[in-house]
Order: sequence, then structure tokens, then C-alpha cells
Amino acid sequence: MTTLTSGPRTTPVTGPPARFRDLLAAEWIKTRSLRSTPWTIALTLLFVIGSTAVATLADKAAPSGPADFRPYDAYPPAGYWTLILVASSMGALTVVSEYSSGLIRTTTVAVPARGSIVLAKAAVTAALWTAVGTTASTGSFLISQVTLNGHHADLPITHPGVLRALVASALLAPVCALVGLGLGVLLRHTAGTMVTSIFTLVMLPPMLSDSSRWAADIKHALVSAAWNRLIQTWEPEPGSLGYTATVSGSWLVYALWPLITVALAVLVVERRDV
Repeated sequence: MTTLTSGPRTTPVTGPPARFRDLLAAEWIKTRSLRSTPWTIALTLLFVIGSTAVATLADKAAPSGPADFRPYDAYPPAGYWTLILVASSMGALTVVSEYSSGLIRTTTVAVPARGSIVLAKAAVTAALWTAVGTTASTGSFLISQVTLNGHHADLPITHPGVLRALVASALLAPVCALVGLGLGVLLRHTAGTMVTSIFTLVMLPPMLSDSSRWAADIKHALVSAAWNRLIQTWEPEPGSLGYTATVSGSWLVYALWPLITVALAVLVVERRDV
């Protein structure tokens, strides 16, 4: 007669918890391993800076117009609305692509601290798109000044309002990318996130008028409207019938949108199953 004997008990081997810099490294590997990322960024930069060159060349009034209006040519809406769309979409894809493929389950098993995962994604996204936005903004300003120099109408960066417009345009990309990332965590659906991002960041502001107080308040609380105010190097006319956003209020919009969306994303991801 034989008896069953149990072997020695084994305890699961657990390694040390992942450090935040390890999460940053992992998210950076995910980002740069996508072949579409460098091509998307390169084509976006080419379009944004090219739009500036076309807008500056087409401005017949630049040589004789007031100096306060000339820097506005460096940041044409067509180019920077495209930058808004691409940045917000790429920011959203860093999250929704993992939800759609199921990779997020593997990630959260390896790193149970879901909030740290979102913060790591946000940090990498902010760093990448700050670099892209800075390149686009600086390139746009330089190409516009080269064109205006041919008409002897170029302006130095120390001209009132020019540096503010340059910084605001550089920060537009990371702000929109973080908003897209936050919405991606909240909605977890590719189409829904894209539609919500496009509507909120691009389509809604033109629908609202500055002539009505309630509509102007909503409009001035949106990112693209804040950017448009910050790149205006001239002050509104005293007799204007519309309500005008303040510069300080526009900077506050820049800060609150990514802060609130990412904070909500961290809060929700900790309380909701993946």
C-alpha cells in the first residue's frame, strides 16, 4: 500500500514593485516602437510649418500693415488645428489602443498601481508632444520671419506679444495630447474618444459667439479659443461689442484642461475594472 506524500511547499516568487522610472521607460518603448509615430510627427511638422510659409507669402498686407499684426502670420489656424487633431488623437491612442487590444489587462497585472500607469503615460506623452510643439512653433516663427524679411517687415522675438505667441503655440500640442489621453481613459472607446476630442477642441469654439456673455464664457474656457487669444499680439478695440478673453484666463485654461482630465483619468482607472 502506498501513501501520497506532499512535496515541500513553495511560495510565489515576487519581485520588487515597479519603480516609476521603470514605468516611464516601458511607456517610452511602447511609443517609439510604433512605426507610425515618427512618420505622423514628421508629416504634421511639415504641414504646420508649410502652412505658415503659405500664409505668410499670401499676406499681401504684411509689408505695409501694422507691426502688431505681422507675427500672427506665423500661426495660421489651418496648420495649428491640424496639430490639435493629431496631438489629441495620438494622445488618445496611447490608451484606447491598449484597451481595444486587451494589452491593458497584461499591463495592470504586471503593475497593479493603475494610477501610476496613467501618470507614466501622461509624462511620456507630455514630454514627446512638448518637443513636437516647440519644434513646430519655433519653425513656424523662423519661416515666417525669413519670408517677412524679404519685405523688410520681420520682427524680433522681443517684440511685444511675440514670445507669448511662440510659447502658447508650443504648449498647444502637449495640452491637447493630454486631453486626448484623459478622454481615452474615461471613454475607453476609439471612435467615441476621437469624436469627443474633435468636437470639444476644434468644432465647438466656432459655434459659440463672443457677442453673448454665456456663449463667450463657454468659448473662452476651451483650449483652441485660449490659444487664439494668446497668439493675438494686439489688444482688442475698446469699442468692440464682443466679450474678450483675458490673457491670464487663457493661460489658466491651458493649465486646467490637462490637469483635470488626467486627474479624472487617474481617479476613474483606480475604481473601475479594466
